[in-house]
Order: sequence, then C-alpha cells, then structure tokens
Amino acid sequence: MKKADLITAMSEKAGLTKQSAEKALTAFMDSVRSALQSGEKVTIPGFGSFSVVERSARTGRNPVSGEPVNIKASHSPKFKAGKLLKDAVND
Repeated sequence: MKKADLITAMSEKAGLTKQSAEKALTAFMDSVRSALQSGEKVTIPGFGSFSVVERSARTGRNPVSGEPVNIKASHSPKFKAGKLLKDAVND
C-alpha cells in the first residue's frame, strides 16, 4: 500500500475528504517525527510504539573488496508492533 492508497482508505473509513485525510496523515507523521527527534517514545495502545535506538560505532566490511570500513554511531527509528496488531496479522 502506498501513501496515496492509505489516504484513500483513511478518507473512506473516516468519512473525510481526501484532502482532510492527507492533512491528518501528514500531521500524524510530523508529530511522530518531532517526538522521535526530541528523544520521546510514541505509544499507540493496540497498534504499537515508535522509539529511537542508539547504534554504536562499529567496524564493517566492504562486500566488494573485503576491506574494513568504519561505521559511525547513529540513531535509528524503531517500531514495535502491539498485541492487537500482531493478533490481527496472525489471524
């Protein structure tokens, strides 16, 4: 499902116009992004939680040459599905 498909589905299920559904989706994504940038965890009961994990610096290998490559430390977004979402997918 692409973003446009999601907007269409949201507008149909919520009885909104596509423009309103797009604004709502954009606001949701912006809010989650802002919260994660400030180090907060976003939890939606029954759906899941978004958080940021810290990846430490490490040494990897170039797959072509086999030479060691230094990989910088970074932050990465993480999503953990909630029980209701897991159950829905596994039914």
